Amino acid sequence: MQQFKAPPAYVVTSVDNALRIATMLQLEGALTVTEIAHRIGVAPSTAHRLLATLVYRDFVTQDEDRTYRVGPVLELAAHSHSEASRLRLLGLPHLLHLVDLFDESANLAIRTGDTVRFVASVESSKALRVGSREGMVFAAHRTTAGLLLLAELDDDQLEVLYAADKYVDRPGERPDLVALRRDLRRVRHGGFALNQGRSERGVVAVGVPVHRADGELLAGLSVSMPSVRYDKEHLPTLVRTLRATAAALERDLAE
Repeated sequence: MQQFKAPPAYVVTSVDNALRIATMLQLEGALTVTEIAHRIGVAPSTAHRLLATLVYRDFVTQDEDRTYRVGPVLELAAHSHSEASRLRLLGLPHLLHLVDLFDESANLAIRTGDTVRFVASVESSKALRVGSREGMVFAAHRTTAGLLLLAELDDDQLEVLYAADKYVDRPGERPDLVALRRDLRRVRHGGFALNQGRSERGVVAVGVPVHRADGELLAGLSVSMPSVRYDKEHLPTLVRTLRATAAALERDLAE
């Protein structure tokens, strides 16, 4: 499982845009050419060419109303896109509010097994900032949201999730369960997660849980920043504001 990383020195823009399109359709459902072009910042003609290639390779399909959605290659992974799409739609205004308040990047992520996927991300306007993670998938135990979402599991569930036989071919990716349990107890006790360089050197993130109306844990809401700007004296303010924002999002989700 990949960890947080810097973009390559030479990004192939067309490939990057095609992957971004696939991610958007996977998370959000059907979109038009105009919507896609606006989101990735290209002309509609460019978006159309990218979509035509994705359709040819069965990553995307076009409906009769001329909207695009995921094709056979991706549709198995898109079974829960409606909930992810709603979470993203309702969460984005709250992420924007957090960025307005702190001018640091804000994220929403959900867990699937031992991974988390970032369903929404808004970047800080500062030159030195944590970049958007939207659509990206990472090992749960290395992320702020992942710690929040793993904290709902008891010891037996954690043991099953990280059973050694699942990591025979990738032993380096299996966490130290003794250390992880200790960290998760700290998260449960405090009601928030603090990640200082756990997922990426030089990055600090603070997060709180977001629940469904029935109380079930749904997502992790976090703010991330370069460590040079983190001040532990501001942690109570960060946590208090994140909790208020999570509560507001939970009210929106319950409607």
